[in-house]
Amino acid sequence: MKDWITKAYAYLDKSLGKIPIELNEIDWKQELSPNNEKLCKHLSAFANLPGGGYLAFGINNKNAKLLGIDREQANAIVDKLASLGRDGVEPLVRVDHSIEEFRGEHILFVHIKECAVKPVHLAGQTIEKSFIRSGGTTREASRQEVGALMLNSKSPTWEELHASKLLAATEVITLLEYGKILELLGKPIPSDLDEILKWMEDEKIIVNVDGKGFYITNFGAVAAAKDLTQFDGLSRKSVRLIKYDGVNKAGSSKEFPGHKGYAIGFEGLISFTQGLLQDSEVIKNALRVDTAIYPEIALRELIANILIHQDFSVRGAGPMIEIFDDRIVFSNPGKLLPSKSIDRLIRTTPESRNEVLASAFRRYNICEERGSGFEKAVISIELYGLPPLRFEEFENSFKVTMFAPKPYAKMSVDERIEACYQHSIIEYFGSGGFNNASLRKRFGMHDKQAAQISLLIKEAIEIGKIKPKDADNVSKKFSVYVPYWA
Repeated sequence: MKDWITKAYAYLDKSLGKIPIELNEIDWKQELSPNNEKLCKHLSAFANLPGGGYLAFGINNKNAKLLGIDREQANAIVDKLASLGRDGVEPLVRVDHSIEEFRGEHILFVHIKECAVKPVHLAGQTIEKSFIRSGGTTREASRQEVGALMLNSKSPTWEELHASKLLAATEVITLLEYGKILELLGKPIPSDLDEILKWMEDEKIIVNVDGKGFYITNFGAVAAAKDLTQFDGLSRKSVRLIKYDGVNKAGSSKEFPGHKGYAIGFEGLISFTQGLLQDSEVIKNALRVDTAIYPEIALRELIANILIHQDFSVRGAGPMIEIFDDRIVFSNPGKLLPSKSIDRLIRTTPESRNEVLASAFRRYNICEERGSGFEKAVISIELYGLPPLRFEEFENSFKVTMFAPKPYAKMSVDERIEACYQHSIIEYFGSGGFNNASLRKRFGMHDKQAAQISLLIKEAIEIGKIKPKDADNVSKKFSVYVPYWA
């Protein structure tokens, strides 16, 4: 039984009581009206109603006697309403249906789902031709009521929009690697095709259109597509991975374009990236051991970041990973959200322009918990003794650069101060602040180099990146420092 049937039963039972009454939530009829405009008005009214509404067919209009309905009649009604839901109103109205036994007779229940984007109005006309349910009947909405509907409207996100034409079930299965998503969730693959399609609908990967077919959503495509080039408008959203010889783009390069959806191809992308990175060789127990110079957790978080937080409205551009001999540059189309600043990217209140994708990546265990990505990356590069991350915002893109190991003596003044600032954030949320000893440890320096770190702390304070936790403390030996905004 469909999850909405119980509610439809209750409304019909109440409406067909000892004294039949009309309800806003349900309208019962013997058969379908031949008046298409009247039907479109009903669709508009129920789609504008909170929670949607129901039509019940097989009941005498005048005396409320149950007459029942046969399957051929029901199919014709459903086909007509589904067609009007697509072509007779704007935006599209989705309907669902079921033939159920009610008080001994087979009744066709049609569920008109509430539309997130309101007001729903007659196709080809202004929004003033919107309808609502009032006093158990359908009527035209007033200007004030149209305004109220607009206030309760939700604009569809990019992830909810359709990436494909209307497809048959077999076409959906061919285009999407749904099994990998189920694997990421730790769930078994259902043996029944209908169960698989229902799960994909619940996961927002596809949209079921009145039993006539399915649309793959943008989210479904970028997450699970076997090949993104099969979707118009998404081929440029594939991840570009470029390996340069040297420290700039003047040398030769090789590009490794990826075509898989982000979620199903993520582990492969991480492994392939690690394989391209230069390894350092260290001597351990008289044997040569290859040790990665970049921490995997930083790679994972920074790659996940460019996938999740890109601006999909920027056409012709997608996420890119560029590998040089001395650094990796992660870039994505789109500037930071207006509420964000480069100085406050680490351990700030999480916010994403692609919340469906961000939520899915967390559930798929691809990235860490909400809002901890840059923090995890900074902690890992400190453990590896790498220079600080560099954040850069351009006219229509955002970049994060992770550098190869570099000793303190070879870091620029700006790099040292930025490392001090990023360390202050990590320690502020960990132990309440940092001191000379913790910063020396971050740079891998000896106790005898405390004077150099004291000088760095003084410079960071002077330019306003950090401040003493206790402004009244005159003892520099036991001073604790925090970010300037703490």
